[in-house]
Amino acid sequence: MRPYSASTSYLAVEIRGTLVPRIVRTGDGRDLAVEVRGHPLGKPVFLLHGTPGSRLGPVPRSGLLYRLGVRLITFDRPGYGRSDRLPGRRVADAAADVVAVADELGVDAFAVVGRSGGGPHALACAALLPDRATRVAVLVGLAPRTARDLDWYAGMAGSNVREHVRAEAARQSLAAGLEHRSRQIRENPAALIAQLDPELAEPDRKVVADAGIRAILVRNYAEALRLSAHGWIDDTLAFGKGWGFGLSRISVPVLLWHGEDDVFSPVEHTRWLAERIPSATVVIQPGAAHFDALPLLPEVLCWAIR
Repeated sequence: MRPYSASTSYLAVEIRGTLVPRIVRTGDGRDLAVEVRGHPLGKPVFLLHGTPGSRLGPVPRSGLLYRLGVRLITFDRPGYGRSDRLPGRRVADAAADVVAVADELGVDAFAVVGRSGGGPHALACAALLPDRATRVAVLVGLAPRTARDLDWYAGMAGSNVREHVRAEAARQSLAAGLEHRSRQIRENPAALIAQLDPELAEPDRKVVADAGIRAILVRNYAEALRLSAHGWIDDTLAFGKGWGFGLSRISVPVLLWHGEDDVFSPVEHTRWLAERIPSATVVIQPGAAHFDALPLLPEVLCWAIR
């Protein structure tokens, strides 16, 4: 994958999606809020959002999706937005939810792209759905917190470290902290960006400085936490325990992309994953950080539908 240019003016992203989503019922009776964009007859790609996040996160423009021949599918993970909570969920549980949505939409085979907190959930699809997942891309993803031979917190921003340390110490402490932050964000959806600002690497500052990107992120976080912090809490807890699948069993093509200056998901996480996924292609981008994954999405989608 060739290095991209930040001079794209972020033409890849816009505010899309409705506040009245399609609802898909899972086999265990939960509701998942789903958005489908792009070419109605295009190649299906699931885009799994970050932590926190929602189906309304940054996506390529509809016209661009149509030209690429992509049918892009997003949904709120359990506990986020308008999707029902799944208490005690594991990372592996994401694969069953992807299948529920795919079956409802009449999709047999599909690619999966996961960004940030969506990365582990995309890997669950790679490991557990080899007959349906054709290609899987992980952008600025995380390694398991139980990973051996990895200093999991090295190079990580303090706000992320505090969340995960609380998760290790006590669920009650984690829940209280994230509920407080979520209330602040519901009152002022731009609050999360403001909170992150002091920790942003310089490449991230350039991305987030774009007014369009900021508007998309604000809408994304507002929808993610519209009712509660449950999705955020459950994601954080899920990352800290066994994921429910082995990386060595992954056989589908996997792309791992990471900005070298990322402080929210340190690049060593991707290097650790690359050593353990037999089918992985790895791209480490110098001079890029966490939010640089956003303008990269069109190029990643082109790889995913090959």
